[in-house]
Amino acid sequence: MKRRTLLQALSASVWIGAMPWVQAADLGSHLHTLVIRDDYLGMRDLLRQGLDPNTRDRQGVPMLVKAMQQESLRVADELLNSPKIKVDLASPSGETALMYASIKGNLALVQRLLAMGASVNKPGWTPLHYAASANHEHSTEIVRLLLENHAYIDAESPNKSTPLMLAAQYGSEGMVKLLLDGGADVQLRNQQGLSAVDFARRSEREFMVKMLDEAYQATRRSKASW
Repeated sequence: MKRRTLLQALSASVWIGAMPWVQAADLGSHLHTLVIRDDYLGMRDLLRQGLDPNTRDRQGVPMLVKAMQQESLRVADELLNSPKIKVDLASPSGETALMYASIKGNLALVQRLLAMGASVNKPGWTPLHYAASANHEHSTEIVRLLLENHAYIDAESPNKSTPLMLAAQYGSEGMVKLLLDGGADVQLRNQQGLSAVDFARRSEREFMVKMLDEAYQATRRSKASW
């Protein structure tokens, strides 16, 4: 399809602005290619022609989330520059741009999304869960930033796992300490009956087991004295 024909199809397409699903096969394929290749100039051109930045692909994934999945950060930047962008749109599995920025350790993008009003709390998996599942250079700082923006520290995933449990298995010692100091409940268990201590133990992170077990015992002693 020639570029002019493509843009004409874009302008006439019924899913511009309102329809959430891609319905033009050629255009959908073109958008997919732009995201995969991080072709920000091509995306900029389409946005100027009237493309809704909140368009979803055939799987229902918003372009911004798809760009984050693929780490196509220049395309993500173009989408975020659009005044029409809705930063909280989620994929069918509930994943948002902030969740991907958090798990990928992209502090600058987390800061930008928060400044644009991205939601920190949501049912099920949250950005804090995702941040706690990572161990990048800025992961602990991202956890701190989310907490400063009122992330619920003991948020429960669908199987009732908390950010502390995930940090115990995947995060740094500093991240776990940050969560404990912030009041994370070390005694909570998920639907499998596992606590944060169990998460650390099954990953053979003995240094983490010791710290969490000490926090667990201190909490028990504190409650026993009430």
